[in-house]
Order: sequence, then structure tokens, then C-alpha cells
Amino acid sequence: MIKDIEIRQHNILTNARYEYTELQLDLFFFLVSKLRKDQKSETYELDIKELATLTGKQYHLPYLRKATEDMGSRMFEVETPERHMQLWMFRSVEYVKGTRIIEVTLSDKILPYLFNLQNNFTSYGLAAALRLSSKYAKRIYPLCSQWKDKGETKKYDIEDFKKMLGLLDDKGNDKAARISDLKSKVLDIAVKQINEHTELHVSYTLEKKGKAFKNIVFTVKPQALAETIPFDLVPAGTAPAGMQQHQVENAGRLLAQLSITTPELVATILASAAHVAACNKFAHDLKTGKHAKAHSLSGLLLTILGLKKASNGPLFDATTKKQG
Repeated sequence: MIKDIEIRQHNILTNARYEYTELQLDLFFFLVSKLRKDQKSETYELDIKELATLTGKQYHLPYLRKATEDMGSRMFEVETPERHMQLWMFRSVEYVKGTRIIEVTLSDKILPYLFNLQNNFTSYGLAAALRLSSKYAKRIYPLCSQWKDKGETKKYDIEDFKKMLGLLDDKGNDKAARISDLKSKVLDIAVKQINEHTELHVSYTLEKKGKAFKNIVFTVKPQALAETIPFDLVPAGTAPAGMQQHQVENAGRLLAQLSITTPELVATILASAAHVAACNKFAHDLKTGKHAKAHSLSGLLLTILGLKKASNGPLFDATTKKQG
């Protein structure tokens, strides 16, 4: 489990310095959704009609061609312990005449990082990213997704955070020099959209050092999706929206450990991203002794999940098929 958390914390592409427009980020996330590890070719087909259906937006050819042209010329700057890398995404982009199809051939150098980014989402996560209209929301959302099983992101230095989002360049040009601009034009809009359209509920805190604001940290909590998104990137039955398979398996082991075995109840819990996340947190709290004094661990978990009323008895019986 620790290894998985570290992978998310060090997702270099999510934390890379690059600046894309809203349209470019739509194309970027849509492309990420198409990645398949068993595909031998590095060329992927993007159906713009499908993208328009998912986002409800119109995509005109001249703007698309300009967007991919600019994406091809912009690099991702990424840092590893051993290297500073400058990566470009495309080897070629081809528009098939008479169709709404774009054939994109990716750089083999960037593919591993694209898969790393994809692994931090599920189908709903990627679809939700497409539904966000703020380009800063589209960047902050995957950043927060890295930390959703921790409840809080690391502390980001505000200048580094601005550079990551393309707000501050190496010459010192700052698009949000005043903290009030950073809040009103970037953070507040991004947080509102993420909370309205994704499986995450986020908030932020700006921390001062002396008289100046130095760091930013986001709190990240799971929530039920407010809208149904018709998008299916992972095989049915693998993991619910917002979760990875290992998190579902961990939740299943916890339920068995607590003798919560009713098939309908187990299915209800494991089908919900919010429930699975709560189970993983509960398992962590168990290991740290937080619930050592609980009279009934299964009852406590079901109460936390909202499947048992604290004073009036269970909504579900945990060990039989009877529902109350």
C-alpha cells in the first residue's frame, strides 16, 4: 500500500510544468483515456464527435489544428532524482479528411508517464476532468487525485505551484501576483468546479511565513458524484468510479475481517467510491489504534458509511440478508 501511495505522490507528469488551454486539456485528457497497455502501436485515434458528446462542447477544425500544433511545440519539464527532462508529446498528428478523426502518434519517451497519469483515474475521473471548464480546475483535479486516500495534499510552495500551472514564468512574469487574484481567478473557481462535477470534495489553505503567504495545501475527501457521466474507460466490474482495483480489494478484505458478509451489503459498499475510500481510511485507523475502544467495529464502520443508524439500528443487517 505504501508503494502505491508513493507512486501517486511522485507522479511527475501531473506535477510537471506546462501550460495548456482548456481545449488542449480536453484533447490531452481524452487522449489519456484512450491509452491501452496491450496496444502495440503508438498511434491513437481520437473521435472528436465522441469528445463533443462527453463535454457538450463544439470543436471546430481550425481551433483543433491550432491546438494540436501548439501542443506539439510545448514541452513537459519533469524532474526525477537523477534527471531534468524536457519531453514532447507527439511524433505526428494527422487529420483524416471527411471525418472527425484525429490520428495521434505519441513519443515513446512520454508514454510511460501518460500511463502513470491514467492509473490515477478511473473512467469517471477522466470524464469528470473533461467536464471541468476551468483550465486550472483541470490541472488541480488530477493533482488532488494523487492524495485522495491521504485526505490532504503535501504543502506546495506557492511559487512552485504557480509555475506548475503556468501562472509564473522563469522571467518573473506573474499572472496572479496578488494573493487575492490567485484566490478569485484560480483557486476559488477550480475548487467550486471540482466539488460540483467530480467524485472529490476539495478545499485549500494558504499558509503564511511571516507576513507573506508561503505554502498552499488542499484537503481532499471523497463524495458521491452529483451527475451521471456516460463514459466507460475501464472494464465493467473492476473498480467503482474514483477508485483503483487494489483499493477495492483492500476494502473487501476489511469487510471480511469484520464479518460483514451479506452479499447485497458487500456489493453496495464495494460499488461506491466514497464507501471504498472510507473503508480504506477505516483500515488505516485500525492499524494506528484509533478504534481500539470501539465496542463493535462492524457497527462503527456501517455507521460511518451511513448504512447503520447510530441509535435506531441498522439499515442493513451485516451478517444476514435481512434488511431493516
